[in-house]
Amino acid sequence: MTSVPGVDHPEEQTEAEITVAGRGISVSSRVEFVQGDVVVVRPSVGEFVEQVVVRPGDLVEVFWKIADGQRALPAEVIEVETGAVVRWRMRVTGPAEHSQRRKAVRGRVVVPLEAKYAGVQLKGKTVDLSEAGVRVNVDGFGIPPEQGNTLDLVIRLEEGPITAKAEVVRNQARGAVWLMSIRFLSIEERDQDKIRRRVFQALREERAKMADDAPRDLRG
Repeated sequence: MTSVPGVDHPEEQTEAEITVAGRGISVSSRVEFVQGDVVVVRPSVGEFVEQVVVRPGDLVEVFWKIADGQRALPAEVIEVETGAVVRWRMRVTGPAEHSQRRKAVRGRVVVPLEAKYAGVQLKGKTVDLSEAGVRVNVDGFGIPPEQGNTLDLVIRLEEGPITAKAEVVRNQARGAVWLMSIRFLSIEERDQDKIRRRVFQALREERAKMADDAPRDLRG
């Protein structure tokens, strides 16, 4: 591939979003190293406790911002480094293109939440949040909701509660706790504004924390 930073691939030490094909998972990351057709990122996956986010062989899309919008690059995960610091090594599988996708920025936001499902009130906390949806941990009760089931949500942000009609995208039971990925079906614009402000606050806090950690030299 050609190698124009910001055009053919994201620039090193900038933010990028990694979306796992077919799984509805999007993870913010910092690009640490680009060489040839290899891109190495440091994903923000601390909230995916005990969950395998990607494996070698998984297909992903890498999104990054440019002055006039957003670009996207298809890639394949070739190596996953775990431990105190997580890194993903990916091989580019096609050319970068301008993306028309509207980016719903996701951030690590942990606040109380209630979800009403089949007459049962579930309680828990958010894991991460965007204008498009939310991932939550709730205390399981009864039969877990399945993909496509609808929920009534109340998310208790510090600025004030928001309500939304939502749909279950995925549910993973961990004993008495359910990890659910949920997309909003109906949410007021003012509540989207609240989410946007809270997410950008979380991202600022996360970037400040990452800046304190010196990146390991991956070129050796």
